[in-house]
Amino acid sequence: MLKKFLFIAVLAFTVIVNAQNEAKSIFDRHHEVKVGAVKLLAGPILEGTYEYIQSRDFTYGASILANLDGGNDYYEDFSITPFARFYFQETKEFGAKGFFVEGFAKYSTGRNTTKDYLDEASRKYSAAALGISLGKKWINRTGFVFEILGGIGRTLGNSEAAPDVLFRGDLNIGYRF
Repeated sequence: MLKKFLFIAVLAFTVIVNAQNEAKSIFDRHHEVKVGAVKLLAGPILEGTYEYIQSRDFTYGASILANLDGGNDYYEDFSITPFARFYFQETKEFGAKGFFVEGFAKYSTGRNTTKDYLDEASRKYSAAALGISLGKKWINRTGFVFEILGGIGRTLGNSEAAPDVLFRGDLNIGYRF
């Protein structure tokens, strides 16, 4: 009986050790998915982000925002935002973490509501913008990611209904795989 128990214990230990060796280290993971927590909690606004880690100092990706409730006060109904990030960290342990500067382009559709003392008018728009963001990203050894991001962009063209300045920012929670 003891021999069977020892055999099963050694077999289980071998399987566990092999499974841990086959798992990708944090250095080998190049994909991240994240969700914007503040917008999701403030209103039914879903912003998902995919980021590809090209190197320890450079990444690129895109964010897609969808306003799930057109009746709320948020001005964007839909946007897609491709970006490129440059990371500036002192330690290269994980790569693609720490302080970053981001350049982004944004295409958005929505409605611009102007309120005056007589009435409220809502005009639909679609516009493109270019901008810059700053942020910081933390990642743990298992791959969970927390990120703070804030940026501003300038609308291109002369659309009268589109806002002149667009904001980009959120607290993102995600996972690197």
